[in-house]
Amino acid sequence: MATIITALTNFGQSLAAIGLSLLYSVLAVLQATFALVQSMIESILRLGQSITTLVLELFQGMFGFVLANFAAIFVIGAVYYLYTLRQQGKGPKVLQKRF
Repeated sequence: MATIITALTNFGQSLAAIGLSLLYSVLAVLQATFALVQSMIESILRLGQSITTLVLELFQGMFGFVLANFAAIFVIGAVYYLYTLRQQGKGPKVLQKRF
């Protein structure tokens, strides 16, 4: 009778160990998922910071002033061009009026 109890005890301990291992595996997957999301957010923020630094360094000094004016003229011209295309109904499907 003692061997049956010992065998059942060992079986129960094995099942508990398997369940605990499965729980730890699920927790490890969740931790890895959170680490991935955190890493992606940090990378996106660093990319934005790098782009901001690039723009700020590019538009410094006299050369930057001239370059900023050309960029502003280009953006205003592009917006005006797309606006006139939309008013004439000749623009891309996204820009055409819906009525």
